[in-house]
Amino acid sequence: MTRTLGDDGMTKYGLALLAALILAGCDRSDPTLFNIRSEDRTPDEFAILPSKPLEQPEDLTVLPPPTLGGLNRTDRLPRAEAIVALGGNPNAGAGADGALVATTSRYGVQGGIREQLAAEDLDFRRANDGRLLERAFNVNVYYRAYRSQSLDQYSELERLRQAGIRTVAAPPDPANPQ
Repeated sequence: MTRTLGDDGMTKYGLALLAALILAGCDRSDPTLFNIRSEDRTPDEFAILPSKPLEQPEDLTVLPPPTLGGLNRTDRLPRAEAIVALGGNPNAGAGADGALVATTSRYGVQGGIREQLAAEDLDFRRANDGRLLERAFNVNVYYRAYRSQSLDQYSELERLRQAGIRTVAAPPDPANPQ
């Protein structure tokens, strides 16, 4: 004699599925719109910085002793390079470099801007957190959520060219190859 899944079994199965969906749809305090976890365990290409070219110093005695986990002469220093690109001195310390402060604050400074932007972004992410099944299955909703704020790079490039503004070389629009 075989047993079949009767009404009682289907009810339990349905209730369990409903409970799982309800829990998955609960409001998260910090909604994640973009899932950046890698499922295939490949290297993170954004964690790799190209190193500077190797060069031999004229005097090998000026080389610092190697330290475990320390910096290498060929390591990139992105923060220092950004400060130099803005016209500052990376050795001046935070807030002490007048040229850097003048460049970065030339359009005005608004106090508490980081906190304000963080609160506005959290509100935006909560409002665009995805539908019930998207949250249940951890689906990326980033591109759909920020679509209204994205720039159409090809129409902007064309607008700038029409205005006579020189632009750097850009790849052709794949939707409109000329």
